[in-house]
Amino acid sequence: MRKSSLLLALVFLVLILVQPVAASDPTGAETLQANPNAPVNFSWVLICGFLVMSMQLGFAMLETGLTRAKNAANIMMKNLMDFCAGSLAYWAVGFALMMGTAEGITAMLIGTNGFFLWGSAYDVSTIEMWFWQMVFCATAATIVSGVMAERTKFSTYVVASVIISALIYPIYGHWMWGGGWLAQSDFMKSLGGGYGALDFAGSGVVHAVGGFISMAGALLVGPRIGKYNADGTPNAIPGHSVTLFMLGVFILWFGWFGFNPGSTLAATDLRISVIAANTTLAAAAGACVAMAITWLKNKKPDVGMTGNGVIAGLVAITAPCAWVNPAIAVLIGAMAGLIVYVGVWFVDNILHIDDPVGGISIHGFNGIWGLLALGLFADGTYGGVTGLFYGNPGFFLCQVIDSVVVFLWAFGAGLIMFYVLKKVMGLRVTKEEEIQGLDLGEHGMVAYPNFVQTELYGGGIPSGDAPPYAKPVVAAPQIKKEG
Repeated sequence: MRKSSLLLALVFLVLILVQPVAASDPTGAETLQANPNAPVNFSWVLICGFLVMSMQLGFAMLETGLTRAKNAANIMMKNLMDFCAGSLAYWAVGFALMMGTAEGITAMLIGTNGFFLWGSAYDVSTIEMWFWQMVFCATAATIVSGVMAERTKFSTYVVASVIISALIYPIYGHWMWGGGWLAQSDFMKSLGGGYGALDFAGSGVVHAVGGFISMAGALLVGPRIGKYNADGTPNAIPGHSVTLFMLGVFILWFGWFGFNPGSTLAATDLRISVIAANTTLAAAAGACVAMAITWLKNKKPDVGMTGNGVIAGLVAITAPCAWVNPAIAVLIGAMAGLIVYVGVWFVDNILHIDDPVGGISIHGFNGIWGLLALGLFADGTYGGVTGLFYGNPGFFLCQVIDSVVVFLWAFGAGLIMFYVLKKVMGLRVTKEEEIQGLDLGEHGMVAYPNFVQTELYGGGIPSGDAPPYAKPVVAAPQIKKEG
């Protein structure tokens, strides 16, 4: 029976995929004839897309470094599979919902054409856009991995990645980048002075979406064992490799030069120099402010918070990077460094949500700050877009509306998704698997087989106390001899 069902499913898939070709320009000849600059612009977008894909490695390194060695293989596997499963989901469904070309109210609310890149979507320009948006979608999906690390079931995580890539990211993305209501409705354009809400490279579409979905998931899965004391005070649970963490920070920073300048979608748009400079300055300012705060408070500069300050500055500048000047980019990054520090404290101590990597503060809170900063500081030198401080309060209101919508959509959809998955599949590994480590419990292996893995007594370091002695929690798996 199972073999028959599998065969029927395979036949059905083949019938779906083998469709008559009704392509627009699958060879690119017509596109090249219409636009002699097409080759350089195509090359620019694709190379920048390759850089954005490299950010997947950056997230994997950062998350692995900030979590314990017993979960390293699990983190790497999740970062691999959210890209693999998510890219297929975005190809099959997500791209059509996000960038569909239907007419009327359907196009404003949700796109419809382009499933499986069929028919007219079999076109060099359309597929270029699919690839570009696919790597952005993967970035949003992978944020969830770090925030829910060290206690989430692998199977449930893969299903969640498919849903995020097929539905949650594309629908909000359509509202902003696919001709949907946030950017293109008459009300929003009238309010904004000729344009609706804007987000150049994804502070909201990518980072706030990923951050607030993660927040919902972390809330429902609960904190790691040992994270909170009986009185609710949090313990620090140190990651196993500052080296991997900082490697991830540098890879992400480098990849962001594809993320932001690439969003011009044209190498012939010379604003790319300003965007690259703004990206650098905001990241540097975020790091310096985060470092300064920890240095003043703890008498020593904190490595983890400084690295997170870099990523916070990058997230915040992602929406306004094309529309502000370099001095304002420094201000935006500096505020991001403050927001990530306060945000981590708030999530840990007030909300009591366990976030091993600070992703809610980095991507969620600073994603919102990036949207609002655009509404405040756009100076009119690029595309005529002006913000509140340049005489356009209506556009700032558009950005406020967008900020509220992205939180309600991402957090609300995340709550529904993870609640259903919790009831249907289960969200959390067993207590024994969590203590043993997800590498063995979920994958039957360990990332570091030649080392005895250790963990601090009690699971964490109480604030202000010296680190307690370490104890072994996982040994290399025993190999049974045959005979």
